[in-house]
Amino acid sequence: MTDTTDAMILFDAAAHAKAVARGHALGTEGEFLRAEVAARLEDRLLDINRSFEAAADLGGNFAPHSSVKAAAVAVTEPVLDMEAGSHDLIVSNLCLHWVNDLPGLLVQANRALRPDGLFLAALFGGETLHELRHALIAAEAEITGGANARISPFADVRDLGALLQRAGFALPVADMDTITVTYAHPLKLMQDLRAMGETNALMDRSRKSLRRDVLMRACEIYMAEFAGDDGRIPATFQVLYMTGWHPHESQQKPAKRGSATMSLADALKPGTPKKP
Repeated sequence: MTDTTDAMILFDAAAHAKAVARGHALGTEGEFLRAEVAARLEDRLLDINRSFEAAADLGGNFAPHSSVKAAAVAVTEPVLDMEAGSHDLIVSNLCLHWVNDLPGLLVQANRALRPDGLFLAALFGGETLHELRHALIAAEAEITGGANARISPFADVRDLGALLQRAGFALPVADMDTITVTYAHPLKLMQDLRAMGETNALMDRSRKSLRRDVLMRACEIYMAEFAGDDGRIPATFQVLYMTGWHPHESQQKPAKRGSATMSLADALKPGTPKKP
């Protein structure tokens, strides 16, 4: 287990929990994106063509939208309530972007897996809501002369493979796709974000509500710069995927250094290389 005492505290866990509770109170309107990503996660599991007997749903956002039976496990920091070697599958759907110590959580998830157990997660990436971020910053800077962080920072796909490897996972893979949702107006997007519980919970966020004139100007900028020919505005959600396995002797191993049968110089020559 990693030492989590040095982890940077970016997010206010209590504020995020309140935002999630408020979202649930609004009903199921904000579940469409989680349902879509859960379906994509389940497709990846079906491609593996393997049955899992002890699955955990880290964060509880996957199983309600899936045919996979998995016990919900709360994402708590600094320690997850998961026994070592207790699961052969851990899935997480759109919640790990709120974790302060993601490296530490990944180490604990790996520890909770059985040998050859699978970790599969989806979280939002850095391009998520870039249109809204731009509109809010531009409007606030124009009207007040300054700008506060209104949207959380997100991970970069280039970092996730290294994090999986550092956490001890075998065969680590990180990839991404993009989901674009269109809206008639930016206020409808913001309404959906509230229903999803995806509102500002940065630890150093401004405690002042966004001024109405700034909000309206942000909507104007959003519409002016991003609306399509049909007048609707896009909202980008970049989804990052992490896949890793608890090490097992049966897994494929990388080739040993010096075992190549062709030199790099030969491989780079024009034409199709032939095996010796």
